[in-house]
Amino acid sequence: MTDLLIRPMTPDDVPGAERVSDAAFYELDVRLRRASDPEPEHRSERHRASWIGRTRHLVEHDPGGCWVAEDETGLVGMASSLRRESMWCLATYAVLPGRQGQGIGAPLLAAALEHSRGCSRGMLSSSSDPTAARVYRRAGFDLHPQMFLTGTVDRAVLPVVEKVRDGSAADRDLLDSLDRATRGAAHGVDHELMGASWRLLVSDTTTGSGYTYLDERGRVALLAATNRRTATRLLWAALAEAPDRAAVPHVTGANQWAVDVGLAAGLRLHQEGYLALRGMKPPAPYVHNGALL
Repeated sequence: MTDLLIRPMTPDDVPGAERVSDAAFYELDVRLRRASDPEPEHRSERHRASWIGRTRHLVEHDPGGCWVAEDETGLVGMASSLRRESMWCLATYAVLPGRQGQGIGAPLLAAALEHSRGCSRGMLSSSSDPTAARVYRRAGFDLHPQMFLTGTVDRAVLPVVEKVRDGSAADRDLLDSLDRATRGAAHGVDHELMGASWRLLVSDTTTGSGYTYLDERGRVALLAATNRRTATRLLWAALAEAPDRAAVPHVTGANQWAVDVGLAAGLRLHQEGYLALRGMKPPAPYVHNGALL
């Protein structure tokens, strides 16, 4: 193997890191594709721009958590991670296809894990790749299977949803308090990123509070609530706004309320990947984001 350099990621590295990540996850999708799955696709330009914006945000706020692997051919691997209060999260971790199994991934992950020192909790969303699952388990994470709900919403069964409104920056304290109540740490500055790119829905009543973000494709990107009733209300509101290809990703076994809503809405259920946790139980009522968790 040629000389390998593991170094901090810079803003100028981000487009190259995106190409590494896109190539790695496209190859993974091809390799693990089920017969019923749609054909794998590379990121759209819109999705690529969102990935780049998020990663530049992490490089700015968590320079100690973002790393690249480089040799004479250019970038061959990348890892981005973040610390929020007592929580460390691995956002993205990828090595170029054809370069995996060559000693690149281990030092990259070790560099990112250094950013977790002093954190009592850890989260990451893993693919179904057996090698990835083995790596995270050996790093001390408990693996909790994730479920995905996908398909076309049966709009004939949508209930009338009340007490849900569009959110704004004025809700920041409420959002952070909900994060702490569900996952043990606020998203903090990540709400600025999500609020600038995604639609925010909020429910705040005397019987419960919660919020959900709808991503650039109109799909559920994150949901947190004080109780299942409020979470259910928010998920129905989100599904009412869903595109033709709806999705509720990253549902753990602790969030059966989300399974119930998705199935009632006519979506299909399948298992895919793991929520990997250290020092905590699966958050509930909560649907985590794949990168910002």
